[in-house]
Amino acid sequence: MGTSYPDRTNATGIWKLSDITKNKVSDGTYPIANKQTAICCGGDSPSTVNTIDTVQITTTGDASDFGDLITALGNSNAASSVTRGVVSNGYLHPSNTNQMQYIHFESQGNMADFGDSTQSRRACSGSGNSTRGIFAGGFVSGNINVIDFITIATTGNATDFGDRTESRNSVGGGANNTRSLMANGSSGNSNVIDFVEISTTGNAVDFGDLSATTLGTQATSSPTRCVFAGGQPASLFESVQFASLGNAVDFGSLATGTNYHGCTDNSVRGITMGGSDPGNDSTKTNVIQFWNITSAGDSTDFGDLTSARNNSQAVMSNGHGGLQAFFPRDPELYSPTGKVLPRGGGVGQTGLQAAGESPATSNIDYITISTLGNGVKFGDLVAAAFDGINAVGGETRAIFGGGYLHPTPFTDTMQYVEFASKGNTADFGNLISAKREPAGLGNSTRGIFAGGNTAPGARLNEIDYITIASVGNATDFGNLSGVRTKAAPMNSTTRGCISGGETPDNTNVIDYITIGSTGNATDFGDLTVARNWVGGNSSSTRGLTAGGRTPTNQDVIDYVTIASTGDAADFGNLTTSRYSTNGASNSTRGAFMGGAPSGNVIDYVTIATTGNAADFGDLSYSGTQGGGGNSNGHGGLS
Repeated sequence: MGTSYPDRTNATGIWKLSDITKNKVSDGTYPIANKQTAICCGGDSPSTVNTIDTVQITTTGDASDFGDLITALGNSNAASSVTRGVVSNGYLHPSNTNQMQYIHFESQGNMADFGDSTQSRRACSGSGNSTRGIFAGGFVSGNINVIDFITIATTGNATDFGDRTESRNSVGGGANNTRSLMANGSSGNSNVIDFVEISTTGNAVDFGDLSATTLGTQATSSPTRCVFAGGQPASLFESVQFASLGNAVDFGSLATGTNYHGCTDNSVRGITMGGSDPGNDSTKTNVIQFWNITSAGDSTDFGDLTSARNNSQAVMSNGHGGLQAFFPRDPELYSPTGKVLPRGGGVGQTGLQAAGESPATSNIDYITISTLGNGVKFGDLVAAAFDGINAVGGETRAIFGGGYLHPTPFTDTMQYVEFASKGNTADFGNLISAKREPAGLGNSTRGIFAGGNTAPGARLNEIDYITIASVGNATDFGNLSGVRTKAAPMNSTTRGCISGGETPDNTNVIDYITIGSTGNATDFGDLTVARNWVGGNSSSTRGLTAGGRTPTNQDVIDYVTIASTGDAADFGNLTTSRYSTNGASNSTRGAFMGGAPSGNVIDYVTIATTGNAADFGDLSYSGTQGGGGNSNGHGGLS
C-alpha cells in the first residue's frame, strides 16, 4: 500500500471515494498533479490571431497548440481556477468586445462562450482566486476605472465590483487567494498599485507605487509575493508582499525586456509569454522566459511561442498564486486521517502564540492542544507590533490586533492567518485606535478587542468589534466599566468576560458583555486577587484567569461560570509564577503559553476540574512577554 495521505506530493493509499471527493472538490486540499498548465490566448502577429498556445510551467521548451479562441482577439486578459480559464474582453477588429469565453485545462480544444462583461473594452487587467475572477480598468473610447467580477465555476455575465482609484488601461494584475493587485497603466502612464479584497465588493484602495511610471507591465504571484514584469518605457522587474502595503522593490532583471506580453505562474515559477520591444511595438517576440518568485533574481530563457506576437495579455494557469486553497497543506496541520483540520468549539486543536519582547520577535508558534509537546513555528507577523499584541480566534482564522515595537508608536494594525495554512500574516484592517494590551475574545462570528492603552498612563475603556470572516476595520461596540489594560479574556458562545488588569492600580473587577449585541460592559464579580497582565482561557461554560503580577509575579488560577455572575473561586496554580501568559483551549484542555520571566513555558489544565497546572512543553522561542494567543477550538466557538 502506498503512503497514507496527506502528503505534499501525492495521495496514494486506500481511500474512501467520499473522502477523496470532499478533499478535492469541497475543501480543496487534495494534491493536484496537473496544476502546471499555462496557456497564452490570442494577440497580434501582426494581425489579430485566435491561437491558444500551452506550456508546462515546471519544464522548459517551446509552446504547443492547445486550441483556438471563438474569434481572433488581442488586448484581452484572463482569470482562472484549478479547472477552468476565462478570457475577458479584447479588441475584435474593428471594435472592442464584451465577450467572455472559457476552456477547461484538462481538455485541449477550443474556447466556448462564458457570458458578457459589463461593457465592451480592451486592455483590462485579469486576476482572481479559485472562486472569483476580477477584471479591472481598460479602454472604451477612453480609459475607464470599472472593476467587474465573475464566479469562475458558473457561466454567466459579469457583475460590477467597484471602481479603481483612477481610470487606466494596459494594466497588470496579480492575486493571492484573498487580495487582487492592479498596477500601472496608461493614464499619462502610471506607477500606482491598487488592491481589492477578492471576496468583497467595493472600490479599490491604494497599495503603493512602482518605481517608475509604465504601461503594459504584467504580474505573477505566489501566495505571499506579487512580481511585476516588463512594460514601457521602463521594462520593470519589481515585487511587493501582499500582506504589507508599500512601494515595490527591485526583484532583478528580465533577460528580454518586453511590453504588452502575458504573465502567469504556478505559484513558484513565473513566466512571460510573447510581447514586443518596449521601445518599438511593431517588433514582436515569441520569447518565453521564467524566474523563481520566491527569491529575487534574473529571468532565464524558457522557450518560444508558436509565433511571435504582442497584445497577448490573456495568459493564465491552473496553479497560480491565487489558488492557495488548492495547494497541499503541511501534513502536521491535518488530522491523522488526512481530513481537513478540525475546527470549532471542543473540536479545534490548534493553538497559536505570536510575538513578544525581551527580545522582540515576530514569530508565531502553534501547538496541538490535545497532544503534549513543544511549540512549532507557524510563520511570522508581517506588521511590526511585537509587544502588547493580542488575538481573537474563529473556527478558521486568527486575528492579531494592536501592539508596538519599542520605541516606535503604538499601532492600530490587525493582521490574520488561516489556521489550516502555515505562513505569515496578511493585513486585516485597523482597530478604532492605535493601542497595545487589549483583551481579545469572541465567538464564531465576531471578534472583540477590549480596553488597552495608547501610551504609558493613557488607558482605554473602548471596546472594538470585527466580523471575523470579513477583512475590514473595527467598529465601536461600547465601553468597559472603567479604563483598563492588561486584562484577561474569557468567553462562551454568547458572553465575553474581561477580568483583572491595570487601571492604573491593579484591579480585581470582572466585566461581561453579550458578544452578539453592542453596548457597555456590566459588572460580573471579582477575582480572588487584584492583579494585572493576566492570561485567560475558557470552555463554553467555564472561564479561567491565570498568573499576573501585583507587582510580584503570581501563579494563581481563578475560575468563574460564564453564564452566571459572581466572584471567582480558586482553581489551582501555574507551574511557575509569571505574567503576560496567553491562553489557547480546545474547550476541554486549556494551555497557558509563555509569559515573563519564564519565557517559553507552556502549562495546561483540564478546564472542567480544579487543580494545579502541569507541564505541556516549551515554545520554540523565548521573549513572549506581551505576545498574543488564541485557538480554533475555544469555548466561544460553536
